[in-house]
Amino acid sequence: MRRTRGTAMAVLVLMMLVGGAASAEAAPEGQMTWGIHISLAPTWFDPAETTGIVTPFMVMYALHDAMVKPLPGNPLAPSLAESWTTSADGLAYEFVIRKEARFHNGDPVTAEDVKFSFERYRGAANKAFRERVAAVETPAPNRVRFRLKAPWPDFLTFYSSATGAGWIVPKKYVEKVGDEGFKKLPIGAGPYRFVSFTPGVELVLEAVDRYWRKTPQVKRLVFRTIPDPSTRFAALKRGEIDVSYWMTASLGEELRRTPGLTLKPSLANNSYWVYFVEQWDPKSPWHDRRVRLAANHAIDRQAINQAETLGFSRMTYSMIPSNFEFFWQPPVIAYDRARAKQLLAEAGYPNGLDAGDFTCDAVHVGIAEPVANDLQAAGIRVKLRPLERAAYNKGQVEKTFKNLVLSASAAFGSAPTRLEAFVAGGGAYVYGSYPDIDGLFREQGPELDRKRREAMLHRIQQLVHEKAMFAPIWQLAAMGGFGPRVEESGLGLITGFPFSGPYEDVKLKAN
Repeated sequence: MRRTRGTAMAVLVLMMLVGGAASAEAAPEGQMTWGIHISLAPTWFDPAETTGIVTPFMVMYALHDAMVKPLPGNPLAPSLAESWTTSADGLAYEFVIRKEARFHNGDPVTAEDVKFSFERYRGAANKAFRERVAAVETPAPNRVRFRLKAPWPDFLTFYSSATGAGWIVPKKYVEKVGDEGFKKLPIGAGPYRFVSFTPGVELVLEAVDRYWRKTPQVKRLVFRTIPDPSTRFAALKRGEIDVSYWMTASLGEELRRTPGLTLKPSLANNSYWVYFVEQWDPKSPWHDRRVRLAANHAIDRQAINQAETLGFSRMTYSMIPSNFEFFWQPPVIAYDRARAKQLLAEAGYPNGLDAGDFTCDAVHVGIAEPVANDLQAAGIRVKLRPLERAAYNKGQVEKTFKNLVLSASAAFGSAPTRLEAFVAGGGAYVYGSYPDIDGLFREQGPELDRKRREAMLHRIQQLVHEKAMFAPIWQLAAMGGFGPRVEESGLGLITGFPFSGPYEDVKLKAN
């Protein structure tokens, strides 16, 4: 009997050793390299400086973590916060921080870190937070309570994904190294830690030993800056990178024909539209709704879709993504060049008009150029003016552009967050607004009755359409691709996110 027990014990010990070996084998391993279409900016390493665009989240989903954030199958998934509650009057939100949440230096994520991260936030919508949040309380080390001055149904959307306010940094470390020191050597609570950054070249990250959601499967992530799409494709073909962002249609076709490569279009939150920034100036031709309607009918959206994204993009006829909460579907805007010319003639421009600059982000020239050609063909003569991204973003924020602007947003959010940024008076990118829209927007803001609020938000979107404030283009299908080493690229896993994510889900094929 003792002999049997001894044998059983030996087998048990052997099983434990084998189990330990199996666990060791399951540790993160290998390297996955991305070819990205823009130069990374150190400001994106700090959630406090998150602008109203999606690009910083390309990095933040790896380095940092949020209280609540979009994850596969859930646009408001609990993350550092394991749960939260909302008071019946809509004036308080209380979050419970999960016990296993830790920063890369080993410190636990606490309520003080959450409060500190919110109070130092200076990015998009920081003014809205200051105006609407009365206090941030820390009743326990693992509990945070936000008290609002008035009901704000969009608080959680703004806090979780439309901004970086809910992405948490370590208070003690930031206070020790300062803001600039933090951007040079950031510490977060995400699945990957910072290793090195070479401006204009690459960012290198490495998997942390423990991450609350799951252990990352890839040991090292490398984000390599390759602005030219043809060069990115060549690097993917040669195996120098594993995943490529932002492929053109012609390269997408070639990618599909290349053995071992996979095209992965992902319908993103990226919506594009032409903004008539001078429509409030009585001296401008764009003040006349007929001219704005003419521009709308002049654009052959389906042809551009086929030429630029192989037909994968979605025609929503709105500047709000169709997957956003409270989206209202406008009527189809028909491509009709004859109608466009007729409208111009009715507005007093029988021979067309010189419409001046049409400004765009140089990254989006593939969309802007065919739009400009369509406008020209209808008699709206524009001069395409592509700007490097930093200059373009600066002009957008400072509202210095004239005539026409190709605007775009891929930010997470909902219909009201997009309307607040681009339509309602005082918005971050708003050149002008209309009293009826502004009145409805103010009215819907604190409304807790969902049906009443939805009706008002739908009416706002209907008015935007009727006034022809914009010429919507499409909701973009981001054209990504990956190579033969990749089992899971992360592209398309998070609804509306044009990049890979979550990074702990990406996976290389077994050798």
